[in-house]
Order: sequence, then C-alpha cells, then structure tokens
Amino acid sequence: MAGLSSNDEVVTFRMLLELEEVRRGAPEVLNGHADLDRPVRWVHVADTEGVGALIEGGELVLSTAAGFRTSTTRLRRFLSGLEAGGAAAALIELVDESGLPDGAAVATLRQAVRGLTMPIVLLNRRIKFVRVTQAGHRLLIGQQLARLERSRQVHEIYTQLNLDGADEQQIVETTARLLEGPVLLEDVAHRVLLSAGPDPDTGETASAGRPDETDGTAWAGQVVGAAGSVWGRLVAPWVDPDDAGDMLVLERAAQALTLARMAARDQADLLHRAQAGFLQALMAGDLTEDEAQERADGLGLAPARTYVPLVVHMSSGPERDLTLLQLRERVAQEEWIGAARPLAPVVLSASLRSGTFALLLGLRETADVDTALTEVVARVRSRADRTVTRDADRAGPGGGVAWTVGVGPARDTLNGAAFGVREAAQVARTAAATETRDLPFYRFSDIRLRGLVALLADDPRVRTFAEAELGPLLTGHPPWGMELLALYLRHGGNKSEVARAGHLSRQALYARLERLETALGVSLDDAESRAALHVALLWARLRTSA
Repeated sequence: MAGLSSNDEVVTFRMLLELEEVRRGAPEVLNGHADLDRPVRWVHVADTEGVGALIEGGELVLSTAAGFRTSTTRLRRFLSGLEAGGAAAALIELVDESGLPDGAAVATLRQAVRGLTMPIVLLNRRIKFVRVTQAGHRLLIGQQLARLERSRQVHEIYTQLNLDGADEQQIVETTARLLEGPVLLEDVAHRVLLSAGPDPDTGETASAGRPDETDGTAWAGQVVGAAGSVWGRLVAPWVDPDDAGDMLVLERAAQALTLARMAARDQADLLHRAQAGFLQALMAGDLTEDEAQERADGLGLAPARTYVPLVVHMSSGPERDLTLLQLRERVAQEEWIGAARPLAPVVLSASLRSGTFALLLGLRETADVDTALTEVVARVRSRADRTVTRDADRAGPGGGVAWTVGVGPARDTLNGAAFGVREAAQVARTAAATETRDLPFYRFSDIRLRGLVALLADDPRVRTFAEAELGPLLTGHPPWGMELLALYLRHGGNKSEVARAGHLSRQALYARLERLETALGVSLDDAESRAALHVALLWARLRTSA
C-alpha cells in the first residue's frame, strides 16, 4: 500500500515451517500440502488428548503425543479433535530418549493421519518448542503492531484531509493512491460522481464510466453518508473484499467523505442564514445604505449596477402535505440561487412564509433586467425538466408544485430594491390566485385590477365591501354559488357559454342564476353589480390563497 508501512503480512503455517528451529527438526509434511498457507493466530504446546475442545481456531499446535503416540486410535482422536476445533496445523515431534526417530510412533502417526485434511508435519529430530513459540509469537505480535500502525496512519491521513477542508475529489484521489488502483464514488443509483486512480492492469487513469462487473463478483465498497441518509457508495473494483487493510482504507475514506459533505453543507447553511438575515434586515429597513454596503462587503458580495427584487410563490393545492411543500421550497431556493449566480454577482435569498421565498439579484452592468430575468426563469425550468416530473401548468422544482414569480421595481441601491420585495410578493400571490396570461414573471402592470385589489386586500374597508357584496356565498350558501358566479363573470354574462363551461342544462342554469340573484340581492344583468361582484370575488380569492 503506497505511502503506508506494509510490514503487516499475514503469518502463515508455511512461514513458521521456514523458522530455523523448525527446520532443525527435519520436518516432513504428511498431509494438507495444499493448505500450508493457512493463517496462524497463535502457537500452543499441548500433549493432552482433549485439547481440541479447548482451542478457538487458527492455532498451530506443537506436541510430542507423549502417552498416546503408540495408539493409532488415541492419536487419531487427538488429531481429529484439533481439526474439528479449527487448528491451523500440527507439528508432531516423535523421537526416542536418544533423540532418534521413534519408528513405531512414526508408523502409528502415518496411519492416524489418513483421511484428515489439516496440515500435519512430522518432526524427526528433537527441537526446543519454546523457541518455536517465541518466534511465532514475535511474528504474530509484529503483525498486530503493524496493523495498528497502519490503522493509525490511515486515520491520520483522512483526519488531516478533513481538517484541511479537502473536497470529495481530493479524498477519492488519496484513496486511489493508497490502494494503488481505481476508486469510484457513486450515488445511490450507481451513477459515477467521481473517479480517480490507475487501472492496475493497464496503467491508464480510471474513467468516469462504471466498469462492468462481468465476472459476477461483488466489488469492494463502503456506503457513504450518515445513518438514515446514505447518499453514495465508495467502490474499489480491484480490491479484495477480504483484505482487511484495504477495506480499512475504504471505510475511513467513506467516513471522510461523509464529514466533508456535512462540513460543506454546514458552511453553506451558515452562509445562507447570514445572507437571509441580511435580506430580512434590508426588508425591515433596519440599515442605512452605507451600512448595507458595508455588510454586503463583509459577506463577500460585490457591488452591482442594478438590484431587482423577485418573489417565488409555490402553490401545491389543498391536498398537498405542508411539510413536503417546505422541503420542496428549500430545493426550489437552491435551484433559483444556482440558476441566478452565473448572471448576478449578488444573490440574496430568504423565506417569507411557507411556500414563498424572496430573492434579491444584483445584476452585472451590461445586463438588461428583463433579459436576465427571462434567462434565470428558463434556467430553472430547464433544471426542473431534467430532475422532476411536471404535473402542473407551471411546474417547477418540487415535483409538480406550481410556482409563480412576482418582480418588484429595479433600483440602484440595496435598500431601494429590498423595499420592493413586498410588492413582488403581492404580485406573485395575486398572479397565482387569479387567472391571467402565462408569463415567465409578473410585474404590477401585468395584474392590473387584481394588483390594486391585492394592495388593498388588508384594508378593513375593502373587507367590509367584499363581505357585503358576496354575503351568504362566503359561508357556502348555496354551495355552488362562488363557482357559478366566477363562471358567469368570466364569460361576461353569456349564458350559453356559462352552461357549457359548467356542464349545466339551460333550464338548470336559469334556475341557479335566479337563486344566486336572490341570495345576493342584486340583478346580474346590471353592469355595475357585476363590476362590484368581480372586485369582491378577486378579494375573496386572494384571501383564500393568503
């Protein structure tokens, strides 16, 4: 592993067979030749027949088989117990008191190992078991220390990356360097977001495309993201999933990516909150123009020639979840900010109420206001078309939530433009609540009488007038009254068009119109009455959408 200590090779039985002390015993492998590379976890000396029930697996057992070496049954029971317990291998020393091979015991052992698969080695000369255990344990402890050292190095590398504010690409590149192979960062849909590192087979840099899993094996990988919010997966196609060292690198890299994303979002959230607070202060009139420019400089906002206030009003309909609408509002804000930044050196955003947010755009000196706003709206619609299903007439970011844009007067000062946010909000709300021609954005001049009613909607005198005009219709008597009145006014009193639009027979329409006139106490044929009812109806619709 590049850049890390690599003295962490797994200790195997074959390595222990190469020890000088073991070679002095003239070792002879009786069986298990194919498993000599089994990893060894510990080294034990045992001469009791029941030791197999006490081991935990992975041990190298040294034994003289004293007391049962002359019995094939007992010796086989001893070896079978070791194999059943998961021992890595057994070294059996069979010599007599003079140090020569014990012929009878050797013959017994050769017979006892038949049918067993565990590596079993006969030692034909006397050795010092203590030296074997010391050497073996020295290797094993060294291996453990090497693993701890590598774990420490990996931890320090990724901790430093996070402390230095490294982005996702730097973390992926570091991981590829440590693993000496390609590394891919995918999203949850297996789309490659980032890639780095050479293909060990070709030496070429990893491409942005996802290699084929043609062999059907699972790739080594780690999920990226905090619990409950996984957003990606870090994949190393040429890493063995059973390699603990490489998997440790992937695990720490995934953690570093999660922390990097969280830090970036926290920083973005802090900046967004600071800018939103600035816009709120501007709207409240709490700052002089000099103070506003000074605070803008502190937030890193460059001066602009023209400042334009606009408000985006999102309308989900009565059947929508309010919480879901708020989440979609946040997504929409990010979309609008991203779409506006290439065209405006200053972009401030703040939520006004649920489903409504304001933006203050500082345009470049050469920008035409209408051209710039049209391009911003087009950019947002383009992003929405690529990312969500449109199921509303003016669908935008948020999966079918319709939005309407109101624009206030452009000004050459921050305070002047912020003062126009209220007008932009009224325009957006009015355009969304009433039928009007479909435009990318609306100004006060585009909503005409509706705009006037919107400006006066909170005036108690207008409320008194509208309630007197609509009377029982406001309380649902008759239940179809408001809808029929809106149809009648929309079609200019043309009864044939009203019947067709309302799916009513002429007789049914006449009966309902008569009942409606009775409820209102006016004649619908009177032009002044229709004008008054139209204003009252506009007020009622604005009140409902508020």
